[in-house]
This record gives sequence, C-alpha cells and structure tokens, in this order.
Amino acid sequence: MNKKAPAGNLARPNPLPGCPMAAAFAAVGGKWKLTLVYWLAHGESHFAGLRRRGAPITAKVLAEQLRELEADGLVERVVTGPVPAPVIYRLTEYGTSVLPVVESVRVWGEEHLRRSRGGVAVSEAMSCVYPVG
Repeated sequence: MNKKAPAGNLARPNPLPGCPMAAAFAAVGGKWKLTLVYWLAHGESHFAGLRRRGAPITAKVLAEQLRELEADGLVERVVTGPVPAPVIYRLTEYGTSVLPVVESVRVWGEEHLRRSRGGVAVSEAMSCVYPVG
C-alpha cells in the first residue's frame, strides 16, 4: 500500500482485461471479502463492530479489504459525524447483486466442512450459518 497515494478510492484495474473471472476475483476474491459482504448483508455495521466480529482479522487488513470493496462499488462508507463518530459500512445496491454468489459459496462451504471435517463447527463471532436473504 502506497502511503502517498491520493485520497479517495479509485477503481482498481482488472488484472486480465476482458476476463470476467479475473474481474470477479479482483472484486470479491480477498481472504475476507466474501465474509465481510456476508456480514453486511445481515445489516450495516461500524468498523469496530466488524473488527470485534472478525477477531482474527487485523485492523489493517480489515481496512484494506473494506477500501477495496468500496473502490469496487460493493460497499459504501457512511461518515456519521465528526471524529470520533463511528463510520458505518453497508452494502450498496450493486453490492447486493453479489449475494447469490455469497450464498452459493456459503452452502458449498457447509458441505465441504461436513465432508472434510465431519461437521460444521459454529463460532458465534465468525458464524456464517444463516442464509443470505
């Protein structure tokens, strides 16, 4: 990450121009992006709330993933007032278009856990067991 980068989130280039799979993975292919979209599908949240819910995610990685989701138009950042007011994150209308993909991945993941580990371990903080609308 370039600390001298201009303010704002500019659209990121597609690593393989003209390839829809590359575009999709660039938008939602980060380690935590699908999980963040899943959580935001169940309601908007402030940064600290997402940080608490995703305990193993460092604040730096969480901020990077949210910035990238925002740059791709999937998430919007809403400033609620002057600092230290919380910043709210929520899915954009465009962001909701990826929810069928998120749900398909979640369902596949449940089956994969059953097959590979004999069951689905439910962690309340990291829980992704509820279907997306």
